[in-house]
Amino acid sequence: MSVPQRTVVRSRAPGGERFASQEYHLVLVSGPDAGKSFSVKEALRIGKAPDNDIVLDHPTVSRNHLVVRRQGDVFTVQDLDSTNGTFVDGAQVREAYLRAGALLEVGDVQLRFQPQLLALEVSPASDARLGDLVGASLPMRQVFSLLQRIGPTESTLLLIGETGCGKGAAARTVHKLSTKATGAFVVFDCAAVSENLIESELFGHEKGSFTGAVAQRVGCLERAHGGTLFLDEIDDLPLDLQPKLLRALEDREFRRLGQSGAPLKFDARVVAASKKDLWAETQAGRFREDLYFRLSVFTVTLPPLRDRKEDLPLLVDAMASGPLWQRLPDKQREQFSAHTWPGNVRELRNAVERLKHVADIPELASESFLREYSGPQAPQGESLPVKYAGPFKDVKEELVRAFEREYLTRLLSKTRGNIAKAARDAELDRKHLYSLLHKYGLVQSDEG
Repeated sequence: MSVPQRTVVRSRAPGGERFASQEYHLVLVSGPDAGKSFSVKEALRIGKAPDNDIVLDHPTVSRNHLVVRRQGDVFTVQDLDSTNGTFVDGAQVREAYLRAGALLEVGDVQLRFQPQLLALEVSPASDARLGDLVGASLPMRQVFSLLQRIGPTESTLLLIGETGCGKGAAARTVHKLSTKATGAFVVFDCAAVSENLIESELFGHEKGSFTGAVAQRVGCLERAHGGTLFLDEIDDLPLDLQPKLLRALEDREFRRLGQSGAPLKFDARVVAASKKDLWAETQAGRFREDLYFRLSVFTVTLPPLRDRKEDLPLLVDAMASGPLWQRLPDKQREQFSAHTWPGNVRELRNAVERLKHVADIPELASESFLREYSGPQAPQGESLPVKYAGPFKDVKEELVRAFEREYLTRLLSKTRGNIAKAARDAELDRKHLYSLLHKYGLVQSDEG
């Protein structure tokens, strides 16, 4: 039952700060000093004796009652042979993990273990590149600074950002900076697996554990042992599976479906990604608060491309592996700068992939060619351009493709990249929607 460590970086935290740090405190719930808060550092001794870090002058409290320790991402409480015992959420313990919101009873004195958000100033990095990430804008250089600080630790990381803004690239960058860089980088996309198979994909299964389990399967947690586990689209993980994932992350062990005997050990750096603000999701009851706190040891929000268009020249040249931006006609550069890029960096990558082959061919590198893959710029309600020359079948297929791309681009923009909501709004099966998005290069399974 581990809980987050001291520092969490958030964008638009509950208090409204763009970046914030999260510290854990023990807050007195009962007695004349109710409301008094004590910051939890490396170790905090509690008891009646005056040399304790928290002195509780109460007849039910022993002189040296207990100690709370922080070990990386984990907080533990240990009873020091007290007379009246130590209780966590009503259960007497000798030694136990503390999770966010836990009620700690020291004799008849109650303390709540809870996080508090503080504003955090972030100095931007000087470089315009970090791993697979590129950007000279202030928001991106702030992100680089945070990732450089977080990468060498083994702390769990939560990445927040719209679809296609580079969460997958950020996760790979953190993996390369970590102490587990020589291990495997395993991606599990919570949105791309049907609900009845998610548990098997995560934890694996034994032969015969359910209908269709004809052989043993090694799950993502097991494959990530010694490396990094990237949980993409974590906001799409079903509520009923969230406690199972939480327990595996807290205990650092798990069992395959149908497995008997000792559990398997799990030692991996965990990076999760969400296209939604998970704090808002917890407040709405759509995501478990305890799992949120377990994942958000650090939280970094990646800006959408429309908020850092000054990075376009750098990004285009980096994606083209050469100086492409300056070779583009002025009108085309203006169109790139005016475009809202609902598919973010992923959409730009697909545009560059086509452009770098035709940039020197004026009749192909034209405004109409750009519209074909970055979405028509016509106002809502305006008809799509139609060519009436050529075979009926070819013209019809071209119009259908133009409609599908425009429809999907506007759908993603309207739902801000929320695939589940987009599928509901379009009344499409989510797998079919993913297939269409892949068809037009608007989503890829290996990137956030």
